[in-house]
Amino acid sequence: MLVLVAVASRHGSTLEIGEQIGDVLRGAGLGCDVRPAGEVASLDGYDAVVVGSAVYTGRWLADARDLVDKHVAELAAMPVWLFSSGLADSPAKASNRPAETVDRMNVTGAVAHRHFPGKLDLSVLNFSERAIIAAARGKQGDRRDMAAVREWAGTIAAHLVASPEHADA
Repeated sequence: MLVLVAVASRHGSTLEIGEQIGDVLRGAGLGCDVRPAGEVASLDGYDAVVVGSAVYTGRWLADARDLVDKHVAELAAMPVWLFSSGLADSPAKASNRPAETVDRMNVTGAVAHRHFPGKLDLSVLNFSERAIIAAARGKQGDRRDMAAVREWAGTIAAHLVASPEHADA
């Protein structure tokens, strides 16, 4: 079984989450490619897909949105998981699950969506990004919980390893 982990990441921190997911899937004996969402031209050959995106101003990045929109019929025919990564957490975590995410889950038939807190490194942001962060009172730091990422990836691996498609591979 071959799994695609496609990630839209502006500064690399969400891609690092995707790489952790890929490592767990490979550790469970699954084939796995981790790729930037904007570089995915086809889903041919993949048996399952995990799509993730950084969240900016309450929205997924365009590369992840476009991947889902372009391949919605293919995604609906296979197991799919979605994840988001952004700075919002309690009490504003709900802002990282807008109606768009619910719609994406519905059109793809996604098994689940998970939000992970993100990382803010002001030194890599451009002027407009710093202005948005200042207005939102964002605080620099790495709030990612890689143990939680690996645990969630483990549930994906368990689901796929137990699937009849995996037994046929």
